[in-house]
Amino acid sequence: MSNQLKGAAIIGQSGGPTSVINASAYGVIRTALDNPSITHVYGAAHGIRGVLDDVLYDMGQEDAAELKLLLNTPSSALGSCRYKLKDSEADDTDYKRILEIFKKYDVRYFFYNGGNDSMDTCNKISKYMQKAGYECRIMGVPKTIDNDLWGTDHCPGYASAAKFVATTCMEIYQDARVYDTGMLCVLEIMGRHAGWLTAAAALASHMGCGPDLIYLPERDFDMDTFFADVKRIYNATGKCLVAVSEGIHDKTGALIAEYGAENAPTDAFGHKQLGGLAATLANLLKNEIGCKVRGIEFSLMQRCGAHIASQTDIDESFRSGQAAVEYATQGITDKMVGFERGADAQGKYVCNIKLMDLADVANAEKKVPQEWINSAGNGLNEPFIQYALPLIQGEPQRTLENGLPRFARLKKIAAK
Repeated sequence: MSNQLKGAAIIGQSGGPTSVINASAYGVIRTALDNPSITHVYGAAHGIRGVLDDVLYDMGQEDAAELKLLLNTPSSALGSCRYKLKDSEADDTDYKRILEIFKKYDVRYFFYNGGNDSMDTCNKISKYMQKAGYECRIMGVPKTIDNDLWGTDHCPGYASAAKFVATTCMEIYQDARVYDTGMLCVLEIMGRHAGWLTAAAALASHMGCGPDLIYLPERDFDMDTFFADVKRIYNATGKCLVAVSEGIHDKTGALIAEYGAENAPTDAFGHKQLGGLAATLANLLKNEIGCKVRGIEFSLMQRCGAHIASQTDIDESFRSGQAAVEYATQGITDKMVGFERGADAQGKYVCNIKLMDLADVANAEKKVPQEWINSAGNGLNEPFIQYALPLIQGEPQRTLENGLPRFARLKKIAAK
């Protein structure tokens, strides 16, 4: 494969939104628009669905200043999807359509911005294009607040969500201690199989005003032990703040959130739509202990809290998109951009770019190391604190309008 390849590029976003996924998209778009090897830059409406439906936006028609606002605009500006491609050997209908669209617009570069399932989609398309003999450089740009992509030190989107979780826990801690009456509070935080985001609550505890107990899906959850933990702290202080991951499960693997909810709906990838865990545990605690209990589900708010984003996260997210374009135009394909932790001469944290094979990343999950969880399984150890603190640093300088954030307003002009 020659390094010199001229043609158009498509950027698509997939999966759940974050506060910085648009910073990654801007890294791709701005770098691609400025690269002489790329003739046109198209944004796919709602991820791979936009390619299949031939709904592409001409990003070269957008105002440069408006595009730059993507750095501080949360959610997925191009639109997202949860669409699972079948294996091409079983059904190549979608792949033939994708190839047809690539040929129509002379697309030679494809960048897909998402998490585990998105990297699977990226890998499948890459392998099909190679099999079809169509030269197209395909790069995955990581995104997930869950921080569970294999092989990378951390994922764009995690740090900002972690900062939101930690800050919100600190604020709830203050609120929950206002009155001189007993109070239990259960906080439900996202994380199906990996507890990285719930672990961020430990940053609040590190600051002296966070949860007393933190439960991650990396450890089996035992209801009797949970009751005993809460009673011990409540009896000693009259208060207890608990953070739980939505994916905590018992020793049989049954999700606590699914107790009594066997018919919960699923998404396109077969993942059950969780929720209600905080309310369930709050009701159980109320019956067990008899005091006032609040169950609070962080829900969607933790994904797109751009008002409290980490500037480190924004900068690294932009860099991941920028690097994807730079490597692709140098002849690299079939990779995902990842991060490798390093330190400068003074020992200060630095983030270096690394590349990983899409086949290795697709559908693999990275979990919180067992040694970072305390022996009782209800809190985090110091290594996690040292891991997370550098990632949440820096306050973004946002454009405001009438005292409120000014987000990007794309024209989304259809590609011709």
